[in-house]
Amino acid sequence: MVKLRLRFDGKKFTVNTKPFQDYFQTPDLQRIVTSPLNLLGIDERAGGEMFAHGGGKHAQAEAARHAIARALVFRNAEDKPTLKKAGFLTRDPRVKERKKPGLKRARRGPQWAKR
Repeated sequence: MVKLRLRFDGKKFTVNTKPFQDYFQTPDLQRIVTSPLNLLGIDERAGGEMFAHGGGKHAQAEAARHAIARALVFRNAEDKPTLKKAGFLTRDPRVKERKKPGLKRARRGPQWAKR
């Protein structure tokens, strides 16, 4: 999950108080996060603070991309068709499966002995 404060003041992005490039270290993750800005051609002016937790780095990068795209639509509704066509406004619906009674985890049952 990512919370975002998007600003257009020329400052760079920070993630959990770290510089953007230090938190998302690989170029692939950096490209995922900045793809909505690159698509609209406003990557140089945009910046802000992101607070990410849960999941892995790749899931956090995709959540950041989703948050940036939603903030851009909130700022300018004319960008919505472009971002929607690129798939940046689609939320990943996968969540952790709940633990069921009688099982040790969501699907793992107790050990079974034949004799």
